[in-house]
Amino acid sequence: MNPELFHTEHILYMVITTILLLGTLILVKIFVKKEKHILIILKCFAGALLLSIMTNRFCNSFEGDKFLFYKLIPDSYCGMTSLILSLSILIGKKDNPVYHFVWLSGLFGGIATVIYPLFITYHSSFFHPTTISGLLHHSFTAMLVIGLLLFKQINITYKKWYYVVLGFTCYITVGAFLMSVFKVSDAYHIVEPLLPGTPLTVWLMGPIYIFLHGMIFLIIELIRLTLRKKQKEHANE
Repeated sequence: MNPELFHTEHILYMVITTILLLGTLILVKIFVKKEKHILIILKCFAGALLLSIMTNRFCNSFEGDKFLFYKLIPDSYCGMTSLILSLSILIGKKDNPVYHFVWLSGLFGGIATVIYPLFITYHSSFFHPTTISGLLHHSFTAMLVIGLLLFKQINITYKKWYYVVLGFTCYITVGAFLMSVFKVSDAYHIVEPLLPGTPLTVWLMGPIYIFLHGMIFLIIELIRLTLRKKQKEHANE
């Protein structure tokens, strides 16, 4: 019998990984004060993320006994987000452009997929390499985004809004490449909706994604303006 959503294995995975990953971030926040050491810890988890996403892509590259090398390229938002987030942390600098277009999809996509991972029902074992590597890369991605925010490695600001549009365009370009060159039936939900029976293809998700970013930018700027106003009032007293 294949694993099922919200059964014992799935619930235990969510509880254990939440405690371990968030607990690690809390301990680092309390006990590690030097940014250099914090970056080393983030890079270690980025290495684990890179290993899990590449394992997942390798496992997904087989059709029977045939290995399809082009399937090593992630064909989903979460997969590509995990790949470029891990690389950007490993080789990039603080507040680099990649962070600005992957943090939202990485955070909410990672959490949503761990809570509702339809792919765990595809194989006979919860610990099938494809299943467990898929869960792990989503978990590590969400954890790392929280870490970037917690340790101020990213400064979310409307002034860098164009990275959101540029990054989303890159996703679609990769998807179009896979579909046109390697005849993949769908990539990045260009054709097939995210949820069957809904209109949630990229052409609807794109505007929603950009709108959500805009609302977050607005809320953050309003909070910043309020804090600055209070600081000025205190300074004048």
